[in-house]
Amino acid sequence: MMNEKYNNLKIVSNPIVNQSLCTMRAKDTDTQGVRLAARKLTRILLYEATKNLPQKDIEVETPLTKFVTKTINPDITIIISPILRAGLIFTDEAVDILPQATIRHIGMYRDEKTLKPVWYYNKVPMPVDKPVEDYYVYITDPMLATGNSLIEAIRLYVEKGIPETNICCVCMIASPQGVHAVFEAFPAITLIVAAVDSHLNERGYIVPGMGDAGDRIFNT
Repeated sequence: MMNEKYNNLKIVSNPIVNQSLCTMRAKDTDTQGVRLAARKLTRILLYEATKNLPQKDIEVETPLTKFVTKTINPDITIIISPILRAGLIFTDEAVDILPQATIRHIGMYRDEKTLKPVWYYNKVPMPVDKPVEDYYVYITDPMLATGNSLIEAIRLYVEKGIPETNICCVCMIASPQGVHAVFEAFPAITLIVAAVDSHLNERGYIVPGMGDAGDRIFNT
């Protein structure tokens, strides 16, 4: 099993995940159907991804009494970093779940001949206000195909000093080749996916996959 080979790979599976994947994969599902299923799926994946966030005991007052309870440590910085454009499908759900998070877009497209990523947007600043260990980064991209784009996005944060252990990548569907490439480059990151499919075809698309995720989500 793929997740037995890589300790930091988490394949999330339950009936809602499976139903959402089924809807998204079907070629006759229209854009609205794909988008709704994708949003439902991304919320589940983000809940799983954020299990690594540190918590802190604080005192709160309910209508009945004061007591000490846990919450996400307010002293950390949470960064949601979608890879444009398909990664944007995660953003609305992420902001709902983590309103304190900062959104940092990463712009790359894949050269269809070389299958290598080409940068066109990068506005991720250097950490300045606190230790790098207090930054938690979630990089989102629906499809992990060759892994080239995700590796470059991870490298962007690692080169700024963010520990690999604080970086979590969240994808819907992955290929075995992409999973292997990412963990070969950055073995300490965490990868959350809903499915690892069979293989890549000669054009670098995941099979069976769902086609071009960006086109299907944004009707282009």
